Amino acid sequence: MKVLVIGSGGREHALVWALTQDPEVEQVVAAPGNPGIAALRPAYDGQTVACRAVDISDHAAVVALATELAADLVVVGPEAPLVAGVADPLREAGIPVFGPSRAAAEIEGSKAFAKDVMAAASVPTGRAYVCKTPEQAAEAIDAFGPPYVVKDDGLAAGKGVVVTSDREEALAHAAACEQVLIEEFLDGPEVSLFAISDGTTVLPMQPAQDFKRLGDNDEGPNTGGMGAYTPLPWAPEKLVEEIVEKVVQPTVDELRHRGTPFVGLLYAGLALTGRGVRVIEFNCRFGDPETQALLPLLKTPLGGLLLRAATGKLADAEPLSWKNGASVAVVVAAKKYPEKPRSGDVITGIDQAEAGGVRVFHAGTASEVDEVVTAGGRVLAVTATGKDLDDARQRAYAGVGQIRIKGSQHRTDIALKAARGEITV
Repeated sequence: MKVLVIGSGGREHALVWALTQDPEVEQVVAAPGNPGIAALRPAYDGQTVACRAVDISDHAAVVALATELAADLVVVGPEAPLVAGVADPLREAGIPVFGPSRAAAEIEGSKAFAKDVMAAASVPTGRAYVCKTPEQAAEAIDAFGPPYVVKDDGLAAGKGVVVTSDREEALAHAAACEQVLIEEFLDGPEVSLFAISDGTTVLPMQPAQDFKRLGDNDEGPNTGGMGAYTPLPWAPEKLVEEIVEKVVQPTVDELRHRGTPFVGLLYAGLALTGRGVRVIEFNCRFGDPETQALLPLLKTPLGGLLLRAATGKLADAEPLSWKNGASVAVVVAAKKYPEKPRSGDVITGIDQAEAGGVRVFHAGTASEVDEVVTAGGRVLAVTATGKDLDDARQRAYAGVGQIRIKGSQHRTDIALKAARGEITV
């Protein structure tokens, strides 16, 4: 197989790395990729890994590159090109694509659309009002009361949600958005469940949990995600089966019935409330940084799996197979992230960290002469596996300790409560 991966972040680095672990994959090209991908060593004789410059918002250029490479599969990583419809011309060119059509990607592109789909499919979620004016937002905010949940209806790179007890802050966020959803607050621990879909059949991955707030103890501003871990030792038995039955399969069925089958990765962000499972949001692609934590534990070869989904053949696939143990990913972010992350700071210590047994997935990096420098808010995801969460945590944080970036920041409590057995449902 020859696989083209679209994107340049930590999620794409993890996808490319996992594809090199599949002996059926001969070549992986990332467009545009990043320095970490460019430095990957192929896992098997005869494999090649490369990066190609391309404007992923230029659909014709993406199709031309896939055609030039004679790609057997295109995997689209980020949400923005999916919501913009990059998968559609690729499919029209006869190229198998792992990633939903523009119409199906609206499940992430518009939270109002997602709520409509959930209502039609009887999927459990929080009550919400769609608001287009400050007056409507104020009325909805007062109807729910604190804590207030205000969500930008469109794409916001994981940072479009404000959860606050400050009414003025909630109103200010609503006023800054063209259209918002005001939702009821959902209590209980959060779970991320990824499900691979060919438009009809779904194959769930094991659940993970990510950490959205910048600081320890879930303090500070919302981010794109500061770390993740898997599995969830506190998760109720049969949780995955329940989520598939009540959430994922009905959503995939509803999209197919609408004539917009969802082919790709459906990400369900959920709260395990006192009233049961509730959907917080859907995403139309692999989550970041959960992907960096999940893929090192996946035993099932990734290339063949994604190709089956892209070609409508998941019904013939076996349930996914996982390694024993646990995985923890800790994000190292640039100075002043998430407001105004600083770029151009030299990164050192990656080789030493990886020599200690961790995997360092690049997210916001760039190459300058013979140095790697920061080029984004979330710079790296330092990922370690271990016999249990405590072991994986120790390994991951030992790796973080090897890396030097001026002014960098990271959380120190990723997976800590779970490792201590302090999470209950």
